[in-house]
Parts: sequence; C-alpha cells; structure tokens
Amino acid sequence: MGKRRKPSTPSRARLAVLTTAVAGGAVLAAGTAHAEPAPSLATVKEQVDKLNEEAEQAIERFNGFQEKQRKLQGEANQIQEKVVRGQAAMNELRTRLGAVAADQYRSNGIDPSVQLMLDSDPASYLERASAQNQAAGSQAALLKEAQGEQRKLDQDRAEATRTLAELETVGGQLAGEKQQVQGKLAQAQALLNKLSAEERAKINAQESADKARAAAKQAGDADRASRSTQRTDLNAPPPPAASGRAATIVQFAYAQLGKPYEWSATGPNSFDCSGLTGAAYRAAGVKLSRMSQDQWNDGPRVARSDLQAGDLVFFYGDIHHVGIYIGDGKMIHAPRTGKNVEVLPIDAMPYVGAVRPA
Repeated sequence: MGKRRKPSTPSRARLAVLTTAVAGGAVLAAGTAHAEPAPSLATVKEQVDKLNEEAEQAIERFNGFQEKQRKLQGEANQIQEKVVRGQAAMNELRTRLGAVAADQYRSNGIDPSVQLMLDSDPASYLERASAQNQAAGSQAALLKEAQGEQRKLDQDRAEATRTLAELETVGGQLAGEKQQVQGKLAQAQALLNKLSAEERAKINAQESADKARAAAKQAGDADRASRSTQRTDLNAPPPPAASGRAATIVQFAYAQLGKPYEWSATGPNSFDCSGLTGAAYRAAGVKLSRMSQDQWNDGPRVARSDLQAGDLVFFYGDIHHVGIYIGDGKMIHAPRTGKNVEVLPIDAMPYVGAVRPA
C-alpha cells in the first residue's frame, strides 16, 4: 500500500481570505439580526406629543400636590402656634396653682379648731378662715381651668401630629410627580436629540400646518386659515370686543406672548398653562384655583356659541390644559416645555368647554 499523503497546509494568503470572508459573514448576519428601521418623523412626532401630554398631566398633579402642601404647611404653622400659646397658658396656670397651694399649706399647717382655741382674736381668725375658704374655691377653679387647658393642648398636639404626617405624605407625592415629569420630558428630548436639524424643522413645520388646519376648520376656507395663522405671531392685535375686566385679562395675556413655558411656573417671567390663566385673572382682581381641573369649577359653564374674550377654555378629557379665549375662535395659552406663550385656534386641541369666573 502506498503512503497516505498529509493534507497540505493552506497558505497565509488563503487563510487571510477565508478569515475575512467568515468575519464579514458574521458581521452581516449580526447586522441582519439586530438592525431596526429608524422610526418615521410622523412616529417620532406622535411619540413626542404623547410624552409631552403625559408630562402636562403629571405637571397638573404636581401643581395640585404643591398647592396642598402649601395649605397644609400653613395649617401646621397655625396649629403649632396654638400649641405654643397653650403651653404658655398651662405654665402660667401651674405657677398660680403652686402659689395658692403654698399659701394654703402655710395657713393650714395647724388644725383649724386648735387655731381657733389659740387665737387671741377669734374674729380675726374667722376672717382668715373665710379667706382660706375663698382661696380653696379659687384653687378648685384654677384646677378646672388647668384641666380644660390641658385637654385643648393635647388635642392641638394630636392635630399637629396628624397634619405634619399628612404634610410628609404629600411631600413624598410631590417628589414622585416631579420625578415623573422630569422623566417624560427627558424621554421626549432624547427622541428629538436623535433627529437632525432638518428633521426637527420638518416637525416644527408639521405643527404649523396642524395649526393652519385648525384655523381653516374655524374660518371655513383656506384663505381665512392663512390669515389666522399669520396672526399667531407676537404682534397679534388684541380683539376689540373685550372691555372692562375682560379687557384687563386679555391685555395681560397679550403682554406675556413670547415668554417661555416652564412647568409649575406662575410668572412673571415664565408660566405653565394654569399659571398663566391664574396670573391673568389675578391682574383683574379675581383669584382662581391653581390647577386647570379646579379652574374648571371656578365659574359657570359657557356654551361655545356664547364665548367671550377673557373666558377660560379647557381641553382634553381630563381637563389638564387651559387657555384664555381672545375672540375669533382663538386663545392665548402656555403650551408645553420648549415652547413660548402663543396665540392658537381653540380647535388645535380637543376642546372640552369654557367657564366665565366671576
């Protein structure tokens, strides 16, 4: 039998070709397995809008907890002041009780019958005995007053403990909502950061087109829509219909155009939606609730056909957004993070209704 030949060792060049081919195949396979198509601009815009809406809902809850925290802190301060005053009153009562008790002890150290026998002036003794009886009655009255004061003090201390515990709970809820707001806004910003400047410009153009379509729906034709859209700039003239208190509200709102939205801000340099409406009404001498959901109950409902400049207009099913109606189917509102106070057709968002605070 002939000798078996050993398989020849591949050359270095051949090894290099084989290694490159295998590596290239592996990279191609990995790329095929994990590559995901980039989301369309419409998808990104939808996701950003959704995150901003969820952030605004959380902002309104944050505002509510913040308002509750302020109220509870005020109540806690008042109760603690009552406790301090009650403790001071108790200290004074104890001092008076001590003085009465000491005086009584000094006077009653000897049995009364013995004192009468030994006293050289029985009439004088009887006067002192009467005074002692009055002192005893005074002591009983002081004891009763002290018991009542102690009960009030104990009640105030218990109320202070409950209020401070509730305040701590609300503080935790406030921190949780703040974290949620920041998380939603960070997610939205991260999505936008992945886009090029050109893509972001396209999204902004899409928002402008959405506003124009909303204006067209109100006006009834594209021509009027174009004019309405042009009036959303900072030079938009105030509607002439407003007068009296409504004029003050609308003029205040116009003066804020271009100022940045800032969540939980109430002015004067930045606002959130309910912060702007509250500040505008405050300028007219009317106090509104802090949250948009509560402002919904700050006045009687107004039919859309009866809207007047200065009315509050509300949006979304849970009423988490509010603006100030200025006439011609438009409002001034503080939109969301990254935007400025602006004029916008009320049909640009899901309209719920309006109220006219007194």
